[in-house]
Amino acid sequence: MKEKQAKIAIIGGGVAGATAALYFGKMGLDITLFEKESSLVTGPPFCHLHAGGNLYREISDAQCVTLLKQSIDFLRFYPYIVDYRPTVIVLPTTDKSTPQALLPRLDLLTKEYQALIAQDSANEVLGKAENYYKIYPKEEILQLREKTLIQNPNSCDEWMIPVAQNIDLDKVQFPLIMVQEFGLNLFRLAAGTALSLESMNNVALHTQSIVHNVQKNYDLDSWDISYVQNDISHTEHFNYLINAAGFRTGKIDDLLSVPCKAMVEFKAAYITQWDDHNDIKFPEIIFHGERGTPQGMGQFTPYPHGYFQLHGMTKEITLYEDGLVSNTTLSCQPKLGQDFIDKIEKEWKEEETTTRTNAAIKHLCQYIPSFSTAHVGSKPLFGAQQIPGDDPTLRVAEVSFPRAHYARCEIVKVSSALDMCDAIAKELLTLGYIEQNMVGKREFARALDIDDVILTKRAESIAKARLYPQALANRTVPTKNDDSHT
Repeated sequence: MKEKQAKIAIIGGGVAGATAALYFGKMGLDITLFEKESSLVTGPPFCHLHAGGNLYREISDAQCVTLLKQSIDFLRFYPYIVDYRPTVIVLPTTDKSTPQALLPRLDLLTKEYQALIAQDSANEVLGKAENYYKIYPKEEILQLREKTLIQNPNSCDEWMIPVAQNIDLDKVQFPLIMVQEFGLNLFRLAAGTALSLESMNNVALHTQSIVHNVQKNYDLDSWDISYVQNDISHTEHFNYLINAAGFRTGKIDDLLSVPCKAMVEFKAAYITQWDDHNDIKFPEIIFHGERGTPQGMGQFTPYPHGYFQLHGMTKEITLYEDGLVSNTTLSCQPKLGQDFIDKIEKEWKEEETTTRTNAAIKHLCQYIPSFSTAHVGSKPLFGAQQIPGDDPTLRVAEVSFPRAHYARCEIVKVSSALDMCDAIAKELLTLGYIEQNMVGKREFARALDIDDVILTKRAESIAKARLYPQALANRTVPTKNDDSHT
């Protein structure tokens, strides 16, 4: 089919919107990206690759397999945002399940990873398939407890030493499990996507721009989009519209009068600093627990210079009373309480930051007693997350097409963004905007060759501008002969 000239508008510069702009921009399409903030990727916090979904025992094996494939694709597309350190899965003694119950799924994921490598050797981004996970009986943990800490860990055992030396062995079940699920850095993603898009002549990046109206031109199957930038109103004409507005997606749906069913959930993660452990390289540690109870999952995510991002899946920490809302018959936009909107659009109250961060520290201290010396490191990372449908446990979703020439992005996990783009590409093919050989074309790292010094400087600048420690823009990179990944 002959390719037609098309202008594509993307509303929202979060992970979905920025990835779509990069993906379709690299195809040579005429892209305009609208973002209301001054920089990209300002939505809800993420810190984890989810290469297999091992944090979520409640989701299906099928969702876990999808997350594994999507995570590998995402890592290949955005290699510069990956924090190369493993994750340790721990079940407290209070948990109703056992570590052994996790092993069948881990074996399944190992086989799936092997199959993906067999299809394409470039998929071997999580290390050797046989090293995808490793179990640690109590005897091995006790032996590792006596070892000297390694400044630059080069193996699973070396990564496990600080875990063995700091967790309360009487409060956890054995074996512990180490899995090759790595970290993701949102500040580096914000920097890298901006640098890439700014270098592309066929992409117009409109930051600090608020879209306030969308009109359908039925005769032409196209859209007129009105927006305000620098207090000046503009209207531009587009052939295709991608709604990537995140938790505000419903506002665009309302303008178009399309059918919808969605939820929005406000979440927060807390930044702490552990001064007397600022030179130790920890893996991420996940303490499983029942969501919404006082023993909800605890997540301990390390950054350089003793900073740790904490989640506690309790209503006193990450989850909020009335923080999960659904759309109504009158509006596609789920309505969060004003206090949540104030946090997103204005600022956090210092008292709440202190109270919830200290609650998160206390939650993790159940299993890491020495962490009691940690303190507030900055304001929380926070945001509202869109969840399509009515299942709050959903972790795999990509995109829907409720109207012609219109795509509604519905990703829940950042790694779903590329499958979302593939699905939109198929729609663009049917419209004659791209050719068949372009569907599924991702260019991977070849399209994202960014100087690391420049990227890091930009990422640190974004962190500073958002009033976060610059250390959160840095990452752990592989060292030579590291058998825990590549």
